Amino acid sequence: MTSSRKLVAELLGTALLLATVVGSGIMAERLSGGNVAIALLCNTIPTGAILFVLITVFGPVSGANFNPAVTMVFHLRREVSLEMAFGYVVMQVTGAIIGVWAAHLMFDLDLLQYSDKVRSGPGQWFAEGVATFGLVTVILGALNARPQAVAACVGLYITAAYWFTASTSFANPAVTIARTLSRTFAGIRPLDAPAFVAAEFASALLAFLFCRWFLVRSKPAG
Repeated sequence: MTSSRKLVAELLGTALLLATVVGSGIMAERLSGGNVAIALLCNTIPTGAILFVLITVFGPVSGANFNPAVTMVFHLRREVSLEMAFGYVVMQVTGAIIGVWAAHLMFDLDLLQYSDKVRSGPGQWFAEGVATFGLVTVILGALNARPQAVAACVGLYITAAYWFTASTSFANPAVTIARTLSRTFAGIRPLDAPAFVAAEFASALLAFLFCRWFLVRSKPAG
């Protein structure tokens, strides 16, 4: 597979992911009548669903990382070169921003905006650590046990993590950066983003180290 196709896959896949996250958040907020629980549920289901679709479609092309923390892990596993990892991250962040802007345009909102939604504090930071550790562990565990189930496992995990984490499971530095640019249900203040990103990368590294020990296959006897 050529490098250009892989980069385009990461750009387009991440753009579609963020268009879904932000767009469904806008739609949910408009239709929920102020019921935050219903709005979150209506934001959760499309996100889990689109992850299954995107990983299934783009996985054979680029590996469907859509996430700088995941790309870091695959680089550490020597499955993505440093040069390609850098390209992936640039495409992921760019695609994420494009996806946010696409959602704004679809819903007749100002293209350029900044979030004022507060997401800060030790509980939120720890939640992002838990969310990202779980995501990376699920990805590597599924690849180890049943590679064809990765798309379903990731989609279902994120669906669950929206609800069991205090941060609603961003678990993705590109997603975090892009969501600072949306003053909508899915947003996060630019001031709060660096702590989220730090927690995401740190916990992804921890999950990589854990899985390198935990998922070692035993050699068959004889």
